[in-house]
Amino acid sequence: MLSRRPSRLLAAVTGSAVLALLATACTGTNSTGGQDDSAAGKDVTITFWHGWSQDSETKAIEDNVAAFQKAHPNIHVKIVPHIEDEKSEQALRAGGADAPDVVSSFTTDNVGKFCSAKVWADLNPFLKKDGIDPAKTFPAAMLKYSQFQGNQCSLPLLGDAYGLYYNKTAFAAAGITAPPKTFSEFEAAVAKLTVAEGDGFKQLGFMPNYHGYETSIAHLLGQYGPSYFDGEGKSTIAADPKVAALLDWQKSLVGKLGGFEKLEKYRTGFGDEFSAKNPFHTGQVAMAMDGEWRTAALAEEKLPFEWATAPFPVPDDQAATYGRGYQTGTIIGIARGSQKQTAAWELVKYLTTNTDAVVSFANAIHNVPSTFEALNSPKLTPDPNFRTFIDIAKNPNSGTTPASLNGGAYQVSLQNLGFDYESGKQTDLKAGLAATAKEIDAAVNQAK
Repeated sequence: MLSRRPSRLLAAVTGSAVLALLATACTGTNSTGGQDDSAAGKDVTITFWHGWSQDSETKAIEDNVAAFQKAHPNIHVKIVPHIEDEKSEQALRAGGADAPDVVSSFTTDNVGKFCSAKVWADLNPFLKKDGIDPAKTFPAAMLKYSQFQGNQCSLPLLGDAYGLYYNKTAFAAAGITAPPKTFSEFEAAVAKLTVAEGDGFKQLGFMPNYHGYETSIAHLLGQYGPSYFDGEGKSTIAADPKVAALLDWQKSLVGKLGGFEKLEKYRTGFGDEFSAKNPFHTGQVAMAMDGEWRTAALAEEKLPFEWATAPFPVPDDQAATYGRGYQTGTIIGIARGSQKQTAAWELVKYLTTNTDAVVSFANAIHNVPSTFEALNSPKLTPDPNFRTFIDIAKNPNSGTTPASLNGGAYQVSLQNLGFDYESGKQTDLKAGLAATAKEIDAAVNQAK
């Protein structure tokens, strides 16, 4: 069974309805530490809420917490699993004895809301007190998605990296000897791997449509390195040529494969993304963009063809950045209203910066480690296909989508433009980008 976090973008948008409530949720004291007696060796019990639900995941968390408690015998941790963001947000807003002290989230798009509403404590004072330099501890992309406007209200707790999965057997049959590194090489491979059947396909080299599971605009733009916002927080998608370049490239590939309607008709025959009926598993597509978690499922299923992973190709004019990829991940923070922040920080620090803890967790649930030391640890046990994603995480050109005051709403606006452009509903890309940038700015201003 494939283990995969719920859609971060969907969760971020679903949670946007509580933004106004969160803005008034500034309960508790500032994150200055010293809020309990754990530092003096007195017994303290803290509550830790997380969203993992599968047995292997919850066991991995419990094992790490047990190791923490062994090292800190006076700090007792009550673990509450299966908690969704909306429930934790409501609890933090309400405060009181029933609210958690430590919270994790799969939705990095919500960091801007958590930080600006101050429901999660700023961790900068804790980091400074313990001499931890975030820039030297966490990869740049992971650090970027865990902060907002200088407020480090969360830290990375494992990550996801996106790369290319390819059918080696199909590659050999098509005479392709190595995975493509640039978009032009990629298009050539897609053409060779596409096998027509009737008015559809027997095999498609790659599904470029934005509804094709992980081929969202944000993930594909990770190969370009766009800015998204300027220093004043205004959208740059209309001014940044990289955004238009991606939209045009994707639409061109859609056209070369027979057009949007033909591809959509084929896509409706795909099985569930997180099952054995995924189109890459079934051989319906020969290449796919996906995250590191899929390596475990593919290894277990013993597919009737050979497969491998590689970084996703990059634009030809950025060939030197090959090896990069889009990144996101899990974040963890301290409730601003917690009266046990000293003990809570010890747990957060252990889970996010203790190399053995990060490595053991990554090995257990097949996610990417979130510190430089863990990424380079000899105790990490990745196979060659998983190693691809370790290298993507270490690549300084890898990027992410930045935090915004209103969560992932700006990504939804851009994605909607992409849907309209690929389908032909929007024919004027320049005008569409300008209108979308205006829409994003208006939504951010309204959130203020």
